[in-house]
Amino acid sequence: MSENVQDACVIAVANQKGGVGKTTTTSNLGIGLVQQGKKVLLVDVDAQGSLTASLGYHDSDIFEVTLATVMGELLCEEAIEPTKGILHHKEGVDLMPSNIELSGLEVSLVNVMSREMTLKRYIELVRKDYDYILLDCMPSLGMLTINALAAADRILIPVQAAYLPIKGLQQLIRTISRVKKQINPKLEIEGILLTMMDYRTNYAKEIQTLLQEAYGKNITIFHTTIPLSVRAAESAAEGKSIYQHDPKGKVASAYHSFTEEFLISLNGKEKKGGFHR
Repeated sequence: MSENVQDACVIAVANQKGGVGKTTTTSNLGIGLVQQGKKVLLVDVDAQGSLTASLGYHDSDIFEVTLATVMGELLCEEAIEPTKGILHHKEGVDLMPSNIELSGLEVSLVNVMSREMTLKRYIELVRKDYDYILLDCMPSLGMLTINALAAADRILIPVQAAYLPIKGLQQLIRTISRVKKQINPKLEIEGILLTMMDYRTNYAKEIQTLLQEAYGKNITIFHTTIPLSVRAAESAAEGKSIYQHDPKGKVASAYHSFTEEFLISLNGKEKKGGFHR
């Protein structure tokens, strides 16, 4: 970690629409950042444990400690070690895993004082040890996603190149605006990443134009797009990043380019004083 940065930049990867590439983006951006020399923690904020499984930990029920464990202990005002439960993945990222127990914890959050801030309390314990912390949000706008938005500095929104997922962005942006106003004033949208682009069709280009016209004035639309490819789905099923599964393929190349563009975007906003960690 560089000397002038004291704490991690926390990025929520969020979209209430499922199947848009949130988990694939979280894992491959995280590993891409590691390849750029950064220290990265990935946090699986989804009871389905998709991020945990995509990194090769398919039997998440065997873990004695998951995100539900540490959040539950914080709810009970118990002291926890910052490194507790964190897994060290062979591709260089650290992971706080998740499993179905997180669903029960989300229900219990409803009756807790300052319930939106529980995940933030955990993040504050670990953020000094990393350059970047990526939160893979569940496909909903429930209490766990609100917790992730409350804990984050920036939001990355992966959007499938199709009409309905783009239309659904409005609800997510309204939720982000409410969280910023009521809970987390420093929260900003880093940008929108188009995923599952089929470059062979005019439709994909039309979607790109539609997205730019609807949101481009106020939100960064990343120049890099992620192509539609069966390789990305295969890599998640095998518990590998796209860099290991298909290193010379178009998806690996796209995520490498996106990681570089993402860092340039973040660093540019830091220099302009757009956010402070």
